[in-house]
Amino acid sequence: MSRLPISLLLANRILKDKGNRFSRPIIRLSVMGVSIGVVIMMMAIGITAGYRQAIRDKVIAMGSHIRITHFDQNYSYEQVPFDKNQPFVKEILRQPEVASLQNFATKVGVIKTADQVEGVVLKGVDDTYQADLFRQNLVEGELLQLGDTAVSRQIVISKQMSDKLKLHVGDKVQTYFVQDPPRARSFTVAGIYHTGLPEYDNMFALVDIRQVQRLNDWDENQVSGMEVLIRDYDKLDEMGDYIHHHINPDLKAETIRQIYPEIFEWIALFDTNVAVLLIITTCVCIVTMLSIFFIVVLEQTRTIGLLKTMGLKTKTLVQTFVLVACNILLKGMLIGDAVAITFGLLQQHFHFIKLNPETYYVDFIPVHFHVGAVCLLNVGVFVLCAAVLLLPAWVVARKITPTAAVRWE
Repeated sequence: MSRLPISLLLANRILKDKGNRFSRPIIRLSVMGVSIGVVIMMMAIGITAGYRQAIRDKVIAMGSHIRITHFDQNYSYEQVPFDKNQPFVKEILRQPEVASLQNFATKVGVIKTADQVEGVVLKGVDDTYQADLFRQNLVEGELLQLGDTAVSRQIVISKQMSDKLKLHVGDKVQTYFVQDPPRARSFTVAGIYHTGLPEYDNMFALVDIRQVQRLNDWDENQVSGMEVLIRDYDKLDEMGDYIHHHINPDLKAETIRQIYPEIFEWIALFDTNVAVLLIITTCVCIVTMLSIFFIVVLEQTRTIGLLKTMGLKTKTLVQTFVLVACNILLKGMLIGDAVAITFGLLQQHFHFIKLNPETYYVDFIPVHFHVGAVCLLNVGVFVLCAAVLLLPAWVVARKITPTAAVRWE
């Protein structure tokens, strides 16, 4: 004799009953409807997470998670210098959440070719610069080659600048700096980068930090600021506060969210849109499950009456029909998960759905499925839909009497 609960046996019998020709196509449509709903929800969280990560990585690659600058700095990129040999540097680098610390210096100038002029902000970097992060933005040429003694005359410009000035890798370019006395520097284009972020592509070019120090008449230890890279983005605010309270009083630490609030506020709007979409889609799934639930109950009214006549408890009937509905729900969710994950992986590898980078900052739809978010979504939808079915199942099981069921046509 089978040891399976009677409710599970009855649920299996109802689902396998080939005689229910009316409910068969409706059940299939319900499974399809749930699958489509899950695909929509999965893609919503996957695209949002992917987009957030793509933009975040671009911003971090051009800078860092946290930037340390002088408190008296203005926002014209002509920053007040300070000595890079600070006692707090060793303390910061000892923190397990800190991955690295890099120095930088900036200088505003003008790039001039035979028939074009373009403003530029030179960002000088040294051997502490994490070039591997920036490499993802390189579209042509190579990164800066920084020597130990000789000052590099290479420059890495944005694709937008190269298009406007008609410059290519290997070309010589002249830069001018308005100061007293005016100065000029000749660079060779070593590489061309593209982030899709106007905040960088419109103005920044990478050079050897010693070029900026000489233009500013600084010594080799003076820098415009320091950039701190951390291991866990979720601890950004925590580490930002920690560093801010451990540096000199005349310095300040700002996170990338504080430096570029407009970018991250724009990304935050996606979360609101996704939340609304998840609520609407979940409601559609609930309505779908309630519809199929009542259709199955109507088809099995005679069976319910016979079972109650034989002494089957209301609780067991409730469990039976909830199991039937949950089986349909689970099938739909598994199919939806499989479709969404397959589509997401293909999109992430082949980029067959493109975007306009001038509008969306990226040239394809990025998709990233976080295991925790996927599990939470599936469990949440399943539990919510199953819980909603309990009340109508209980009411139906109690209201259908053996006499009414036998008379049902």
